[in-house]
Amino acid sequence: MKILFLLIIVFIPLQLFAAEDFYTFNSPVEQQRFATLTSQLRCLVCQNQNLAESNAPLAADLRQQVYSHLQQGETDKEIIDYLVARYGNFILYQPPFNTATLGLWLGPFIFLICGVFYLFFYIRKKRES
Repeated sequence: MKILFLLIIVFIPLQLFAAEDFYTFNSPVEQQRFATLTSQLRCLVCQNQNLAESNAPLAADLRQQVYSHLQQGETDKEIIDYLVARYGNFILYQPPFNTATLGLWLGPFIFLICGVFYLFFYIRKKRES
């Protein structure tokens, strides 16, 4: 029991040293904009997490970039345009609909239609035989 208590005392304070981003904002609106922007942008390392959730060093750098652009008074569109120009459309969870992302937007529907047709012809062939 003493060893367990000792382990708890040793390891709990280590959580206090976890890396955490602390930013000071001029207003609650600016803080909300930061939260919204970092939740809309994809972490380039994790790929399935947004910048707000990711603990990757690159995500911390991108959060810092978003914060510095907010402090400079840029709009959300200007910040997103800057990050897209630097990292590409991959940083967006909802990339724009254009020729480069056509397959991304239409691909699932094409596969669904092909699957339905395959299923239809498969069932029809089984009924005939």
